[in-house]
Amino acid sequence: MNHHIEGLVAATHTPFRADGGLEPAAVEGQAAHLHAQGIRTVFVGGSTGECHSLAVEERLLLAARWAEVVRGTGMRLVVHVGSNCLADSRRLATQAAGLGAVAISALAPSYFKPATVDTLVACCASVAGAAPETPFYYYDIPALTGVSLPMPRFLELAGDRIPSLAGIKFTNVDFASYQICREAAGGRFDILWGVDEMLLAALATGAAGAVGSTYNFAASISHAIIDAFRRGDLETARREQRRSVALVHTLAKRGYLASAKALMGMRGVDVGPPRLPNTGLTAGEIESLRGELESLDIAGIPA
Repeated sequence: MNHHIEGLVAATHTPFRADGGLEPAAVEGQAAHLHAQGIRTVFVGGSTGECHSLAVEERLLLAARWAEVVRGTGMRLVVHVGSNCLADSRRLATQAAGLGAVAISALAPSYFKPATVDTLVACCASVAGAAPETPFYYYDIPALTGVSLPMPRFLELAGDRIPSLAGIKFTNVDFASYQICREAAGGRFDILWGVDEMLLAALATGAAGAVGSTYNFAASISHAIIDAFRRGDLETARREQRRSVALVHTLAKRGYLASAKALMGMRGVDVGPPRLPNTGLTAGEIESLRGELESLDIAGIPA
């Protein structure tokens, strides 16, 4: 089972119409834009994709559309299938396997939360078991799920109980645990970094792959960080990382998700506004954001 994922993976936005309805026709433009930015793997229907604001049927439709669009392009599809309802997660996982996804991933249930690592492993085993031949990544993002359990212990227990376990999407700033996870079981697991504005620090601890939202619209910055780090040019790598931090902070001022989707529109890829309970930007806020982005020393933002 080949599960290794390297390089930048874009956590894609779910495209909506102005009235909040799903707009699957926009996926083709998203994929073309990402391919042109050097992105070869997409992570669909995760936090950036507003997964918990989508009906299950919408998630099934979204995954099917992405699979259709990337087929034959060389782009690889990872589908997030996590849900508060494990039966829904299993249904999504089965579909993703049938679509030919290279991997699936799942957040922990976050309303009734698993209280122990053993319970979390049981939840993940249930989901992964619905697609036993597809590599499975647990998606650790305690800031959003409220589930903060030790990931080294998770790998210790899950390694034997989930045959398809490929690793973790690690959206967690605990670098000590990140390093331990990378070395667990002789480096068996693929630990994908998930905090864009700390990419350089993750590279320094051995990261080979990273999943993030800024790779939708600022992949050039993170590619530059990786390239500079690999050639030992830390001054350039640090400068590019500062640009990433400045971009994230600028987007976060008005609400990160709404601002990020607005920026996609500035880049010529209309993914619509976010869906409630997230709120979009007003026309005035979009113009204010555009001005701030243009004042930043970030090449190509916005294009």
